[in-house]
Amino acid sequence: MSLVQKTFNHGRAADGTVGGAASDDADLGALPVWNLADLYASPDAPEVTADLALAAEAAADFNKRYKGQIAILASSQTGGAELARAIGVLEEIEDRLGRLISYAGLLYAQDNTNPAHGKFYGDIQERVTTISTDLLFFALELNRLDDDTLASALEDPALAHYAPWLRDLRAMRPYQLSDELETLLHEKSVTGHAAWNRLFDETMSRLKFDVGGKPLALEAALHRLSEKDRTKREEAAHALASTFKANLPLFTLITNTLAKDKEIEDRMRGFEDIAQSRHIANRVEPEVVAALVDAVQRSYPDLSHRYYAMKAKWLGLERLEYWDRNAPLPQSDDAVMSWEQARATVLDAYRGFTPEMADIADRFFEKGWIDAPMREGKATGAFAHPTVPSAHPYVLVNYQGKTRDVMTLAHELGHGVHQVLAARQGPLMADTPLTLAETASVFGEMLTFRKLLASAPDKERRKAMLASKVEDMLNTVVRQIAFYIFERRVHTARREGELASEDIGRIWMEVQGESLGPAIHLGEGYETYWCYVSHFIHAPFYVYAYAFGDCLVNSLYAVYENAQEGFAERYFEMLSAGGTLRHKELLAPFGLDASDPAFWDKGLSMIRGFIDELEAME
Repeated sequence: MSLVQKTFNHGRAADGTVGGAASDDADLGALPVWNLADLYASPDAPEVTADLALAAEAAADFNKRYKGQIAILASSQTGGAELARAIGVLEEIEDRLGRLISYAGLLYAQDNTNPAHGKFYGDIQERVTTISTDLLFFALELNRLDDDTLASALEDPALAHYAPWLRDLRAMRPYQLSDELETLLHEKSVTGHAAWNRLFDETMSRLKFDVGGKPLALEAALHRLSEKDRTKREEAAHALASTFKANLPLFTLITNTLAKDKEIEDRMRGFEDIAQSRHIANRVEPEVVAALVDAVQRSYPDLSHRYYAMKAKWLGLERLEYWDRNAPLPQSDDAVMSWEQARATVLDAYRGFTPEMADIADRFFEKGWIDAPMREGKATGAFAHPTVPSAHPYVLVNYQGKTRDVMTLAHELGHGVHQVLAARQGPLMADTPLTLAETASVFGEMLTFRKLLASAPDKERRKAMLASKVEDMLNTVVRQIAFYIFERRVHTARREGELASEDIGRIWMEVQGESLGPAIHLGEGYETYWCYVSHFIHAPFYVYAYAFGDCLVNSLYAVYENAQEGFAERYFEMLSAGGTLRHKELLAPFGLDASDPAFWDKGLSMIRGFIDELEAME
């Protein structure tokens, strides 16, 4: 994965006011805007120009010194030490390039409707791609080394330090193309999938949804689907469907183009499965993912189907409409939680686990590493972007004071803590596979939920909180696996020819109907709702990582509850490993094994238990 791709998936973009100004809301209090000056003072800062020049010079020198020499170096008497020295130089260049693309990406995420930010992001993408082309040979030549030569070189302790990176690099060895083709694919990424990604982002940011005569951005319109007032939910649902429908031709073209682009590269590389490249990037075996998907599908009737049937009764409805799916219960607390209350809630929950976790998370508040207010042009949803080990992560949320927003903050700060701890592994080995990257975030969310649940003042409030948590878990597990199945069906169908909007909508409705069950009526308009899911565009097949992480954390949390002694230390060791260990090695200290099919049923049992408790309250 190139630097451009990696950064784009973590987070995409930001605001020209690179200071730490805050947004005020009467109920929410002062909301922080992140301070990007730790990366660069501004897009025209002299350090940006200097770092581009330094990176270009270093990459050219690296190419001149090592290109065509890797096999010779590896076979020499001091091959291990020489290769380790070369990798160390590569790390320095990667860190500098990563700082540049991270800054441009975060700036773009803060306001991707600002033409200056878009141009800066595009220019930096091009420059970073061009510079990193000089580095491409290194991985290709390393992968051409035979196993015995590399094994001999790895006997040197300096190179053995990079053994996890080399292991993961060589996972792509059977699918590696010629140097010329790899260079072509790398250079054309900026005008290929990255350009389509940018078109999607900028289009989605500019869309307006007419809700009650008021034009809303996507984030605000989606937020209306969680209103207590059913009329407002329905109004928002129709507004979303209307605007999506008007823009379907463009989103259909983007989807068709990217699916075809992926199919061409998959075919060239010889991948046997549509999602094989994602499995390799996630360092997870296809059969482990298949077992997860199978376990979740088998659980549809006992989880989502059962829960939504109960919810329909709670709301006094024969069936839920699709805009009722995330409706709060009548007894839900309408109170808005201020930013300071949210901060205290999350940090207290983290501190109850271990003070170190709270101390790391608190840095994000104290040092201007969070961007919280909703505003025009800002990226929707939420993310935590690790930037580079020489800097620190940044968190983006769209905070509106609901309990779900507090849980989102807890989730993203979990990512942030993980990224801070993993940074010690360096630029090449800090990145965690997506399947494990969700571990710390979901664990942080669970800690916060348990704290809130313990403070529930009465049975009705506990019921509302449990129901909200179940819905979040269903959205994370059932919905994301349904998304994965949808992607598989779309990409499979695309191999037979271009898909019409109606074709994609039909697949969407079939998959959603299977996962949500008969208690939800997926009426007219819902067939368009596939088009706003950005993960389908930016990171095909990413979505199963959420279900993987949720089920893994459910099992991990059960271990924590039953044997807290020494758990925090083992947990921090797991997070600090970054990308150096596979899931089997990381989970072994906790007595867990994701390759065991029963593992997934164990993870799903926590959701089932919450639904059982809700059922018993009736």
